Amino acid sequence: ELTALVERYGKPLMIVSDNGTEFTSHAILKWADEMKVEWHYIAPGKPQQNGFVESFNGRLRDECLNETLFTFLSHARQILADWREDYNTARPHSQLGGRTPDQVARQVSRGHAPETLVIPSAQSHKKRELSF
Repeated sequence: ELTALVERYGKPLMIVSDNGTEFTSHAILKWADEMKVEWHYIAPGKPQQNGFVESFNGRLRDECLNETLFTFLSHARQILADWREDYNTARPHSQLGGRTPDQVARQVSRGHAPETLVIPSAQSHKKRELSF
């Protein structure tokens, strides 16, 4: 899956994750080494160091998981697919300049990536710039 994402969106300079076993396995470490992608682990017990993921997980839980009583696996898959579709294609995101993730991805795939994307730093609440 990670290789497919790299092929679609390009190789990131770094991936940030928690220390879960799915992210510390030999397979992940080997993949990161082979792809020459730096892997950064947040400090144990410090989810605020990965604020974007924590924010997304909170939204998913509050807006979808806590609101739905899933009756079957197929029902859960459909509800999650619908929520993901809305999140990525219909809902503007302030950190993306009022655009949807889908709009930004289409721009990037056409080679029109912005030179700089400004994102908040989870630790200092200051802004930092990532150049493309």
